Amino acid sequence: MAEINKSYEPRDVEKKWYAAWQAAHAFAGKVTPGKEPYTIVIPPPNITGVLHMGHVLNNTLQDILIRRARLEGKAALWIPGTDHASIATHSVLERELRKEKKTRYDLGRDRFVERTWAWREKHGTIIIEQLQRLGASCDWERTQFTMDPHYSRAVLTVFTDLFRKGHIYRGKRMVNWCPASQTALSDEEVIMKPVNGTMYRVRYERVDAPGQYIEVKTTRPETIPGDVAIAVHPGDPRYTGLLGQKVRRALGPAAEIPIVADTAVDREFGTGALKITPAHDKADFEIGLRHQLPVIDVLNADGRLNEFAGPELAGLDRFAGRKRAVELLKASGALVAEEAYANNVGYSERADVPIEPRLTWQWWLRYPRVEEARAAVRDGHIKFHPERWSKVYLHWLDNIQDWCISRQLWWGHRIPVWYRKGIDRENLTEADVRDPAKVHVSLEGPGDPENWAQEDDVLDTWASSWLWPFATLGWPDEAAAKRAGLDYFYPTTTLVTGPDIIFFWVARMIMAGLEFMRPGEPIERRIPFRHVYFTGIIRDAQGRKMSKSLGNSPDPLDLIDKYGADGLRFGIVSIAPQGQDIRFQEDRIEGGKNFCNKLWNASRFRQMSGEAGDNSSLCAVLARLEAGKFDADDHAILDRLLATTREVDRCFAHFEFSAAVQALYSFFWGDFCDWYVEVSKSKLQSADTKPNCLAIQDLVLRQTLLLLHPFIPFITEELWHLLGYGSAGAFIEEVRLENASQIATNSLARGLALDRAAVASVEKLKGFTSQARALKADHNLASRRDVRFFVIAAEDDWAVIAGNLAKLVRMAGAAEIARRDSVAGAPAVVTPLGTLYLDLASTVDAGAEKQRLTKELEQIAKHVAGTEARLANEAFVSKAPAAVLAGARQQLADQRAKRTELERLLAALG
Repeated sequence: MAEINKSYEPRDVEKKWYAAWQAAHAFAGKVTPGKEPYTIVIPPPNITGVLHMGHVLNNTLQDILIRRARLEGKAALWIPGTDHASIATHSVLERELRKEKKTRYDLGRDRFVERTWAWREKHGTIIIEQLQRLGASCDWERTQFTMDPHYSRAVLTVFTDLFRKGHIYRGKRMVNWCPASQTALSDEEVIMKPVNGTMYRVRYERVDAPGQYIEVKTTRPETIPGDVAIAVHPGDPRYTGLLGQKVRRALGPAAEIPIVADTAVDREFGTGALKITPAHDKADFEIGLRHQLPVIDVLNADGRLNEFAGPELAGLDRFAGRKRAVELLKASGALVAEEAYANNVGYSERADVPIEPRLTWQWWLRYPRVEEARAAVRDGHIKFHPERWSKVYLHWLDNIQDWCISRQLWWGHRIPVWYRKGIDRENLTEADVRDPAKVHVSLEGPGDPENWAQEDDVLDTWASSWLWPFATLGWPDEAAAKRAGLDYFYPTTTLVTGPDIIFFWVARMIMAGLEFMRPGEPIERRIPFRHVYFTGIIRDAQGRKMSKSLGNSPDPLDLIDKYGADGLRFGIVSIAPQGQDIRFQEDRIEGGKNFCNKLWNASRFRQMSGEAGDNSSLCAVLARLEAGKFDADDHAILDRLLATTREVDRCFAHFEFSAAVQALYSFFWGDFCDWYVEVSKSKLQSADTKPNCLAIQDLVLRQTLLLLHPFIPFITEELWHLLGYGSAGAFIEEVRLENASQIATNSLARGLALDRAAVASVEKLKGFTSQARALKADHNLASRRDVRFFVIAAEDDWAVIAGNLAKLVRMAGAAEIARRDSVAGAPAVVTPLGTLYLDLASTVDAGAEKQRLTKELEQIAKHVAGTEARLANEAFVSKAPAAVLAGARQQLADQRAKRTELERLLAALG
């Protein structure tokens, strides 16, 4: 074995092992009959993306799951890939073109798409390389891209199939329009933001009574030229006599517009009268349909006012147009008042500009398999973690709306629809769209292309990524699917994602899987995954979401350089409780690095302590143990190893990653390093006890490295080899993880029964030592080793102390620990083995000690009161299991005993 260096250098170790793993194809997912498959598909990052803290958390958790699956002997496959991200990529390319004083229209569609492909080849894999630095163990040879030819065929196959089934249709409807990207957006791509704006009170003169007016309130005076009516509630007595009359439009081209009655009007809002602008408001559009009102669109696609707005406004940006409209209304006397007004405004998620309601022709999808998608989660075929997200998912399905799947962009999957040349697309009926003489829908296109023109629009990016779990496995090509192992690896096992895309992606993938996979088979065979783990959002110390604009998001690569990939991984998971938002703390990342250093130093101490025995397998290590020579500390550390292994098993079963990290930290740092290694130093000096002690250290280190490996893969791989664990040359993941029951079984097979009394006594000794150290620290004596302690203890407790006196003196950092019948005027603390006093008669601050004991007594009094109240609660007592009741009563007895002892100590100080 090579010697373990004095200090751990993450950069060198990470580079070495990642290259070795890749060279050996260690991450390859292989169809292995007889093995249980475990599959994860990566949420494909955008090709425009770079690694951020959300990626770090999400991909670390996926890597933890896939590495754990390999250790458990499963056929593990993690499929990586990237998303073409139509809108985001368009934004990047068009920003570059603006620097050249060009637009995409200057290039034309073909050249723009060529340029986008070139940009993708240069920049699109940056995030993949960054994920590799993090340690992501994806099967990189299977890397997918949503615009790859085979994947594109899957996307277009789905479109044609759903069109044939009647789920896809063409309709002219009000959509969310992004003026910056100049494309339609789905409701899920619109983010509502609170905005402080202005409410304008505008009057419209009655045609039948000049000089008399109807007043309305609006936040958008620039759209008044598009007004086609004033609507009031039919039951509003203020306007009963005005129905059927007309008013003059307050701004823009002169027009007389009718007063109509509609129950959709809220008579309590404003004046009870509503300006109706069907082209620029969804509710107005519905009212306009009911009353057969015209539609006047005063905005161009880019958000500029057009000729229908009138010469004073035409050509102005909508916000400049608003300002000018207010000036014109003031000048004409039509503006009655202005007042501050706060409301929620929809913003384009990608472009971050206010969206516009816009009436356009789009392609729409009626979702398939909605009832089955509901049943899949409701009936437990798919489990959400945390479970509360299932309610959010089911609520969305209960209120589902058709999906606008077309986008007015050039980068993406161009819709496979062709129109007969010369046909009027604006006036096509649904029957026309279904007429193959007028509209052609297919993968290959028409046989006489010169007579047809393809649809300009592309599909929404999510209309490709909703196929991700099976299109990445070769579907719909049977030969490709067989090579990729679709039948073996599908359904996938676990999806790790954010709750912000539960509708965008999770729900849609479920419906796609149910529609296209294994028709006629049970739901559990068609669903895309069995578990969905929703991460929390990473926020800064002030609770703000991390973003570039706030400058509050650290660069993960800088953190890797500073703390190592393992340090970053361990730290980020430690602060990420299940499904909760995370307050980022860099000191916790530093804590991850410190833990890695502790692991390194403990392993180095083991190597320096003596020659290694046979560590090639668990059985080989166990064979070195001599149970007859175990002392209480040996029994205790093996018991804690078993308990920790079981706890980690439980955490993985319940997706409690942070709890697993905390359990491993507590065991390794506290139980092993701070206690067992320290108390073992004397045993290492004896030829009789040394071999057994080293074997136990090897067993603990070996199993701890296996448990830690999914979380911190680089350092555990390095130490696995440096310590000679496992077969020569084999990676750590090639060793099947022996779980707690297997360790126990193998141990018992050799007669290795753990002594429960010995384990309990060690726990008391550790508690005693911990309290002694804390007492010293409370008096600023943590580093002093010349202090004396006195103990008042029962005979049984003193017997335990006396039998371990030298060890306790050394572990507590004391000069002496002596028994006394009574002690007065000394600071004290209650321990599991009696009351411990710090002998500082000459220096103790009696007042400070009284203050400390009083505070502790107040705390224990609260605990006693709480436990008493619980046991006095008839509802609790009648329903709680017997074991729980017994535990609560014992807890109360212990609390009362401690309270009595604290009262005695306080009285002794006078």
